[in-house]
Amino acid sequence: MDWSGVATSQESAGKWKSLVGSREEKVRAFLQYEPDLGRRDSADAGPLAGVPFGVKDNIAVRGFRLSCGSRILDRFISPYTATAVAKLQAAGGVVAGKTNLDEFGMGSSTQNSAFQTTSNPWDLSRVPGGSSGGSAAAVACGSVAFALGSDTGGSVRQPAAFCGVYGLKPTYGSVSRYGLVAYASSLEVIGVAAKKVETAERVFTIMRGRDRLDQTSLPFTPCAPRKISGKAGKKVMGVPREISGVAMHADVRKTLEAAKARFSGMGYEVTEVSLPSLEYVVACYYIIATAEASANLARFDGVRYGVRAQADNPEQLMIRTRSEGFGGEVKLRILLGTYVLRSGFQDEYYIKAQKVRTAIKGDFDRAFAAVDLILMPVYPVPPFQRGSSDADPFSQKLADIFTCSANLAGLPALSFPAAVENGLPIGMQLMAPPFAESRLFEACSAFEASFPSPDPPGFPMEWR
Repeated sequence: MDWSGVATSQESAGKWKSLVGSREEKVRAFLQYEPDLGRRDSADAGPLAGVPFGVKDNIAVRGFRLSCGSRILDRFISPYTATAVAKLQAAGGVVAGKTNLDEFGMGSSTQNSAFQTTSNPWDLSRVPGGSSGGSAAAVACGSVAFALGSDTGGSVRQPAAFCGVYGLKPTYGSVSRYGLVAYASSLEVIGVAAKKVETAERVFTIMRGRDRLDQTSLPFTPCAPRKISGKAGKKVMGVPREISGVAMHADVRKTLEAAKARFSGMGYEVTEVSLPSLEYVVACYYIIATAEASANLARFDGVRYGVRAQADNPEQLMIRTRSEGFGGEVKLRILLGTYVLRSGFQDEYYIKAQKVRTAIKGDFDRAFAAVDLILMPVYPVPPFQRGSSDADPFSQKLADIFTCSANLAGLPALSFPAAVENGLPIGMQLMAPPFAESRLFEACSAFEASFPSPDPPGFPMEWR
C-alpha cells in the first residue's frame, strides 16, 4: 500500500486535496471532507502513518459531524470517537472525512440520504449501492485508501460490489461496535471498503479484538482449519444449489459461473452445498432488523440531542421532531418493527423469526462441516440507474437475499470484484465460518492476482 504519508507530507497532501476536490464535484461521496481536522487525533508513526481514510457518517469521530444521513441529527457533532476509528488513528491513519449513506443505514442505493446524492464512479447516472455507498464510491474513485462502513444486511459488501472494490463484513463481535450508531444491534458490524485485499486485511487486523466498552465484542481467536477426510488437504468451496432458482441478471449469472471456473483453476474443489433456509432469509432479516430499529431509534425524541421541533408540550415535541426529522424509509421500518413487537404479535412474527435465524445458522454450520468457503453473488443485478425499476424500495429489499444470511448467522464475508460486464463492475462474495477471515483473504488474494480491482473510467488511481 503506497498511501503512506499522503495526508501529512505537504507536497502530496496538497496534490491529494486538489484531486479529491475535483472528484467530489462528480461523485459527492463525502458529507464532510476535513482532513486537517482528522490529523489532530492521529499518531505521527505507525503502519498507517499519513494514510487517509473515510468514515461512514454513522460512526463517531470526535469533532466531526455524526448525522447518520438524517435531518434529525443535522449539525450534531460527535464528542467522542468509535473504538475501531481510534485504533486506526493510533496506527497513524488520518480521518479524511465522513461519507454519505442511506439514512441510519436503511437502504441499498444511498438515495435515502437526507443531504445529497452520491453517484457511482463507473457511471454517474447510476447508484453506488448502499447503505455505505459514500464509503465505497470514495475508495473506487481514489479519494481515500480505504473507508469504514457498517454492514447490517450487506451494506458494505453490496456497494463495494457496485463500485468495483473489496468489501469486508467481519465476524460479529470481532470488531468493537462502540461508536457505531445502533440500527439493528444483533446484526450490524463495522466493515471495510478497500481497493486491495491486502488493505482490507491490514485494516481489519488493526481494528479487531475485545473492547471493554462493547460487551458484544470478543477476543479474536482464528478459526481452526477444517478437518479433512480423504481430501489430501485440498480446499473445498461450496456453491448453494438453492441460488439456481433465484432470478438474476444474465451478467451476474455469467460472472458467477466464471468465478467458479477461476477458483477451480486455482486449485479449489468447487461443489454444491445445500442451504434450504435461504428462501426465508429476507423475511427473517426484515422482521428482526425492523424490530431492533424501532427500539434503538426510540432515543431520537428531540429532547436529549439532535434537531428539536417547535412544540407546546412534550408529546407534540416528540411527534413533530420525529415526523420532521425522519425520512420515509426510516419511518416505514420503525412502524414495521413496532408492529411485530406488539403484544400478541411477538410470537407470530418476532419469536418465529428468531427460530428461523437459528435454522439459518444451523444450515451454515452443516455446510461448513464439508467446505471451507461458500461462494455466492452479492446482488442479483448490476449497478442500477437512479429511478429505474430496480430502484424500487420493495425490489431492493428482495434483492438482499444473498447478503443478509451472513449477518443473521454472524459469519464473516468478503465481496470482491469478479468481472466488468457492459462497462459495469460485477461483484461476488465469499463466506467463511466465524473467525475464519484468513480464508477469505487467502482466496480473494489469489483471485486478485489474475483480476485486480479495476479502475473506473475517468478516475485513474494516483496512489495505491
